[in-house]
Amino acid sequence: MKSVPSPIFKLFAFVLFVSLSGVLTAQEKINWLSWEEAVKKSEKEPRKIFVDIYTDWCGWCKKMDKATFQNAAIAKYMNANYYSVKFDAEQKEVINFRGKTYEFVKNGRRGYNTLAAELTQGRLSYPTIVFLDESINIIQPIPGFRAKTEFEMMMTFFAEDFYKDTPWQNYVKAYTPMSKKAASKYSRTVSNN
Repeated sequence: MKSVPSPIFKLFAFVLFVSLSGVLTAQEKINWLSWEEAVKKSEKEPRKIFVDIYTDWCGWCKKMDKATFQNAAIAKYMNANYYSVKFDAEQKEVINFRGKTYEFVKNGRRGYNTLAAELTQGRLSYPTIVFLDESINIIQPIPGFRAKTEFEMMMTFFAEDFYKDTPWQNYVKAYTPMSKKAASKYSRTVSNN
């Protein structure tokens, strides 16, 4: 005769499952830093910087947070290859960087921080993602919502320096999604042709 699990066993199993799920989820989030923290870390150990420029009122920014940035594989890759910054374009705190002072500028009912304007090359649009090199120079700002697969291609394109010698169209044609690669293996397999 089959034994039926007791209600206490079911409750214990459920609590254990929920607890382990929470631990795994906590380990698979992007480690967001402030601008200052990313700059300081990059000075000690150079690494590319990724900046997510957003506003509190931006619906597409919130959608990108949920649909793209909360993906476990993306979080793991970003944490291994970038210092990631969440930058509120409307932040009022003054930022000093490379001898320049970046301040909040009132513009109508809202405004913007001048660092957001510089990082987006004057095209304030939300969300805008910006990739910076190891010397904290702008590689490229990219405006608009990006779904998981498209963002995955972008983050690997810049992290692995394909942008230096491979046209984007060639990279996209030859790209193999991370779900089809070994989780810890990312290699340069795209030719310049």
